[in-house]
Amino acid sequence: MLAVGLTGGIGSGKSTVGELLVQRGAVLIDADRIAREVVVPGGAAYQPLVDRFGPGILAPDGTVDRPSLAAIAFADAESLAALNAITHPAISAVMAQRRAAEAGGDRVVVLDIPLLKPEHRDVLSLDVVVVVDCPVEVAVDRLVQQRGFSRQDAEARVAAQAGREERRHGADFVIDNSGDRGRLVAEVDRVWVSLAARPHPTR
Repeated sequence: MLAVGLTGGIGSGKSTVGELLVQRGAVLIDADRIAREVVVPGGAAYQPLVDRFGPGILAPDGTVDRPSLAAIAFADAESLAALNAITHPAISAVMAQRRAAEAGGDRVVVLDIPLLKPEHRDVLSLDVVVVVDCPVEVAVDRLVQQRGFSRQDAEARVAAQAGREERRHGADFVIDNSGDRGRLVAEVDRVWVSLAARPHPTR
């Protein structure tokens, strides 16, 4: 198995790259999807979130109302740190379990991690890191045109994340998604050929 960490800023097209890699034969483990799983009733992060932020984050059916949680958790740095301290370990634990389940195979396993940090290489035993990159103005335009953000909100969301150089630092491959889909497909093909040719560790 070859464990590949995939990351990129909001609006970069990271999720699209993940889908294209799956089409080429990769197994995808998606941190965003797992983030939704760990907050369902009975999930590892559910009760700690209720204990920390109160029952006001719950919908009438008892599930976590994500907009309500976001409104509270993103209100200040302390609350955001508390949210991350609850959810990130739970997400990482599930990702590690699913990665381990693929160990010993001959697949390319892509771990889609929006906030991939250097320590993830060790924690998740990543063999390769792929960064999806595009100019800030392109990311902002995509959020406005494709996801309905106001320009002000889009600019704030992009600005709040790690900078492009910080994200690219330490990457084994950088996929340029500043152009159209045809160029992106060519970029993904370029990286996929290199990934498929790499020796796959047995761990």
